[in-house]
Amino acid sequence: MATGRLGVEETLGALNAALGPGGPVWFKETRSRHLRARDFLAPRRALEARFGDGQVPERVFHAVSDLQGPGVAPVLRCAPTPAGLALQLQRSAVFERVLGAVEAYAAPAAPATPGPRVLLHCSALRAAPCALRLSQLRVILVADHLARALHAHGVSVRLVPAVRDPHMSTFLQQLWVDWPATSERAETESLRSRALAELSPADDRGALPPGVLGSVCLKNLLEERGRAAGYDPNLDNCLVTDDLLSVLAELRAALLHWPEVGSGLPQAGADSCMVVHVVSCEEEFQQQKLDLLWWKLDDQAPLIQKHLVCGSVKVAGTPGTLTAPEYYELRHMQVCKASALKHSRDLTEDPAWTETFRVLSVATIKFEMLSTAPQSQLVLALADSSISTKGTKSGTFVMYNCARLATLFEGYKHSMEQGLYPPFPPVSSLDFSLLHDEGEWLLLFNSILPFPAVLSQAAALDGTAAGLHIAARTEMVCKSLVKLSMDFSSYYNRVHILGEPRPHLFGQMFARLQLLRAVREVLHTGLALLGLPPLSHI
Repeated sequence: MATGRLGVEETLGALNAALGPGGPVWFKETRSRHLRARDFLAPRRALEARFGDGQVPERVFHAVSDLQGPGVAPVLRCAPTPAGLALQLQRSAVFERVLGAVEAYAAPAAPATPGPRVLLHCSALRAAPCALRLSQLRVILVADHLARALHAHGVSVRLVPAVRDPHMSTFLQQLWVDWPATSERAETESLRSRALAELSPADDRGALPPGVLGSVCLKNLLEERGRAAGYDPNLDNCLVTDDLLSVLAELRAALLHWPEVGSGLPQAGADSCMVVHVVSCEEEFQQQKLDLLWWKLDDQAPLIQKHLVCGSVKVAGTPGTLTAPEYYELRHMQVCKASALKHSRDLTEDPAWTETFRVLSVATIKFEMLSTAPQSQLVLALADSSISTKGTKSGTFVMYNCARLATLFEGYKHSMEQGLYPPFPPVSSLDFSLLHDEGEWLLLFNSILPFPAVLSQAAALDGTAAGLHIAARTEMVCKSLVKLSMDFSSYYNRVHILGEPRPHLFGQMFARLQLLRAVREVLHTGLALLGLPPLSHI
């Protein structure tokens, strides 16, 4: 059997190359009604633009039919249709390749070369937890998820600031946010001396509030860095305080004293590191001041500073403000209420359910906060329906299907121990041609096969792009898990996986169980990147 992980991008690349010079034409189908007949399509109009009369040369048909290469899926047929050139893969062969190496599709692709170190700075973590705004909570969750995605790709990541407020640490633990905590403060003396030398003249220094050293003019540095880069043209003077210097000192120390220097990784220092300030749109102006002040006061400031600006968070139909702890308590109360209705009794005092309710509450919050691209505005609906297991776009729905998978495999194990089913055979002996239900191909082709690419997109940060701002695709994992859960739920509701204990049915049952093992692996990997443990019951 051929080795190596198949990939959608690799297959699309080979298909477009087979057409000859020109831009990309082929695209992957995702809708079930189209997937009944084809897996990839080169649209008729695109072919007409490429080949003039729309007649695809014979050499192209041969090139597509004989498609091969690293990561390229095997082709069954390619034929002209009214919609364009339609291609279908050898589905049983694809099932065999993918399900014979499940772990490979639940892991990100290793980068060809090590990327730069990334220092993630999340200023919202300096706020008081009791007054933490929803926009600040969103920033924290984006930063935590991005850090996990980068770690999974082997990127060396440093997280700043270290959390000193014990109440903030407790709240972060409640949310499964993995962030360092410490009580030490970085040395500020050298930055303080430089700041005092840069202060603008003041007629009455005695009028300055406690902790304020004076103001530093940023105008010249703003002109040097270029307003076109994205800096606010209104930036002028920055009020320098001891707290601000403490922030800069911690950033500087984190940048220059990286804890580990592994083989193949760039050495620690400003030249080999990209600093990403994850910040809310309300706090961006102040962050730009800090950014420029760092360059002003520190000759070892990083060459690359980027700002990942998260859009505002609005609550639909609610004019007042809601703090992050209040938001958590609301979701927790709704989860408990929904469970009481489902089980016809109050389970909040049952220790076995305490952790489950906490996981469901955090899952609801994280999927709400992370399913929208971070740069976009987020509108929250706080109604009870947001946490229903039937609400197909909710974190509760994803966790519910995670629990259904756990129940399925526990059911197989129990039946096997009773002697109803034989032990699971070697994967190499399974007959994947028995997987011919359209729901099975939907799960593999739309969710399992593309998952490594989803992981790569979630960790993609383009530090070479011009400008101050940087985009991130932290919504990719949530959207992928929701889509997977919807397709799995539809399939599971329709197809009886654990059939009657008859030997002639075991082959299809084991092939289906192996497919759902892959679904489980993808689901668990995605949840881990969100800082969520899988649930075995709801």
